Amino acid sequence: MLRSASLIRTGKGKKRQVWNPTSDVKADILKDVIGPSGNLRAPTWRIGNEFIVGFNPELYEEVFG
Repeated sequence: MLRSASLIRTGKGKKRQVWNPTSDVKADILKDVIGPSGNLRAPTWRIGNEFIVGFNPELYEEVFG
């Protein structure tokens, strides 16, 4: 699913990260988006070709206005 992403934004607590799947190391991206259960962290949103993974109020304000 994430292979089709043009951009992946992650949030965890106060930490935010923006990943570019074409240039960033895939293993680093997976460490950030996969939770302890082995699944994508929740919540996960897909908007077009962009993914928002995890919860961060500032990230949501930035993306959803």
